[in-house]
Amino acid sequence: MNAKEAAHLIDISAVRTHHTMADIEEIVGYAKEFKFINVHVLPNWMKQLSEMLKDVDGVYAGGPVGFPSGAHKTQTKILEAAGLIEDGIEEMDIVMNVGRFKNREYDYVLNELKQIIALARNAGRPILTKVLIELNCLTEEEADKACEIVVESGADFLKTGTGWVPGDANIERIRRIKKKLAGTGVKVKAAGGIRTRAEFDELLAMGVERFGINTQSAIEIVKSFE
Repeated sequence: MNAKEAAHLIDISAVRTHHTMADIEEIVGYAKEFKFINVHVLPNWMKQLSEMLKDVDGVYAGGPVGFPSGAHKTQTKILEAAGLIEDGIEEMDIVMNVGRFKNREYDYVLNELKQIIALARNAGRPILTKVLIELNCLTEEEADKACEIVVESGADFLKTGTGWVPGDANIERIRRIKKKLAGTGVKVKAAGGIRTRAEFDELLAMGVERFGINTQSAIEIVKSFE
């Protein structure tokens, strides 16, 4: 694997409260330079981001729905998703309602995800969908159940976390998720706590298809392939 191939597996983002257009312009610059596959911003910046990336091959505009808690009302999340579609989103990361999930309201969680994913599917153009399960908030048994819900929802990816909940790279827990999802067609985006080339290599070896990594760590990992 070369540096460009490694970068094409990594999403970078500017999704913190304090991030400004200058921060977004900076990470778009990095995405163009290193060919990171996705730039992720908060919803109010999506229109600007999609405009910045419209002529950049292989770098996609991403944004979240229900970020970071997942606890918005379903109607709010649907409205947010519709706005993101209108503004040009190409990859949509949907935060599962973790509180309702832990309350065992599985039908509520699944129905909400299905409605949002249906919007993306019917947008008239390809939009990749990822469901964030916030692994650091879940027990092993809950993580197994979350895998089942993500498969049933029709999402393209299960994403392990937002990066807002403390925790490490969860390598062994992600290994269990990969086994749980084997044969389902749902891919895995590992996100949160991934900082080193060694962690990247280990997750890659188990078949993880996408990574969400802090921009500076992502650059260091990619440069290590040069």
